[in-house]
Amino acid sequence: LLFNLIIITMFNIIKLNAKDNIAVAPMNIPVGSKISSDLNAENEIPFGHKISLNNIKKGELIYKYGQIIGIAIDEIKKGSHVHSHNIVFHEFERNYKFRKQDIKKEFKKDKFFYGFKRLNGTVGTRNYIGLISTVNCSATVVKKIANKINFYLKENNFKNIDGAVCLKHSSGCGMNTSGKGMEVFNRTIEGFKSHQNFGKVFVVGLGCECAQISLYNNKNTDNDIEYLNIQDEGGTNQIINKVYNKVIKELPNINSIERTKSELSELTLALQCGGSDSYSGITANPALGFAADLLVEYGGSTILSETPEIYGAEHLLIDRALKESDVTKLVNQIKWWKDYTRINNSSLDNNPSPGNKKGGLTTILEKSLGAVAKSGNSTMISVLDYAEKISEKGFHFMDSPGYDPVSVTGQVAAGSNLICFTTGRGSCFGFKPTPSLKIATNTNMYNNLEEDMDINAGTIMDGISSIEEIGTNIFNELIEVASGKKTKSEINEYGDDEFNPWVIGATM
Repeated sequence: LLFNLIIITMFNIIKLNAKDNIAVAPMNIPVGSKISSDLNAENEIPFGHKISLNNIKKGELIYKYGQIIGIAIDEIKKGSHVHSHNIVFHEFERNYKFRKQDIKKEFKKDKFFYGFKRLNGTVGTRNYIGLISTVNCSATVVKKIANKINFYLKENNFKNIDGAVCLKHSSGCGMNTSGKGMEVFNRTIEGFKSHQNFGKVFVVGLGCECAQISLYNNKNTDNDIEYLNIQDEGGTNQIINKVYNKVIKELPNINSIERTKSELSELTLALQCGGSDSYSGITANPALGFAADLLVEYGGSTILSETPEIYGAEHLLIDRALKESDVTKLVNQIKWWKDYTRINNSSLDNNPSPGNKKGGLTTILEKSLGAVAKSGNSTMISVLDYAEKISEKGFHFMDSPGYDPVSVTGQVAAGSNLICFTTGRGSCFGFKPTPSLKIATNTNMYNNLEEDMDINAGTIMDGISSIEEIGTNIFNELIEVASGKKTKSEINEYGDDEFNPWVIGATM
């Protein structure tokens, strides 16, 4: 697996690579505890935090996964707690040299899922009615329409319709009508209006906004899409009733499509993590990486994103690039982010979050190394801009912020019809119209939030399961979910409020 992951159990600590000078505590270790014949705990080591395996000098590099995660700012005695008080971010030179990778041309075909085949050849894992606002001014209207339709659906039996979802947001106006911000917004709307998990779509605007519906009404698509403005239809209630009546008439047609046997190559998986802890890169993320590689072996696609959270580990992605142009593109994306954070009085190393740190993560380098493990080992066939549609099957990296709703919005716009979301602190997340499978990194959190977690990868840490076993479980569960099984987030009705297009530039 990624980083040549080697788990070596040293009584009650875990060393991940022979090069490492720290290890991870799988439980609270009281001060003075004897860990091995030559290692005692000099401080209390909290659950998930790091302990020094030898004396570390001030200015010496700290290694985890066999990779640099920071630099010591004080002398660190063997057996000491290693965290924010004695280690900080350290920039280092990465190898960006292109090494051409091979790519498989033959794929496995012994497994299938049952999905909704669309006229344009794509296959959905769900069959929703989509109400997309082009501007915040139409957000209330699409919400009211969706609520009205969903009330009707609950009172009537349409077994092949998953519901109506309103994609409302706070953007679409008060922005430049050209430039990167508008390009990103337009790609996002385009990606959702033609998404394979929609059986019918209405794109609704106000009429005077920057993001005019004419920008989207002139694009070729085989999906059933209609475009309306509130100002053209005579007001709020006029447009609500008009769209509602249209949908009611079309429900039998939307419901007529049934799930049919489909190849796994029609699945595109968004790889996500949130509320990460130090076990994310040890259990759930490498297990998801194993599942992601399996999907690619069946001709499917995966998308890793969150550029600020692969920073410091981008050289591991570059080492897997198929095209030299993608190496340049990814390096330029990193440079853009450095400048973007600088002009906003921040920096890429201003991470992890307080929750991440409480879970044992100390620097962005450590967080990124664990995050990249979600992508497995497959060749990176392309580097995408935010919300850019994938055009080839396989593993992709997509530029995006690290904020989960914004990142997932871009991945779904790019074509993801499944989401896997790993979490160590317990993120509760769903995203209509795409189902989200949540994977816990540790058993304590899984037991505490079992009603929100689909799979417990903490059994890897417990010594009960292997990375390969949990990865296979994730892969098989994805097939079930793609075929209609509801995830915990769907059962708990998450997903109506997470649509969040990336806003770039000044709000004017």
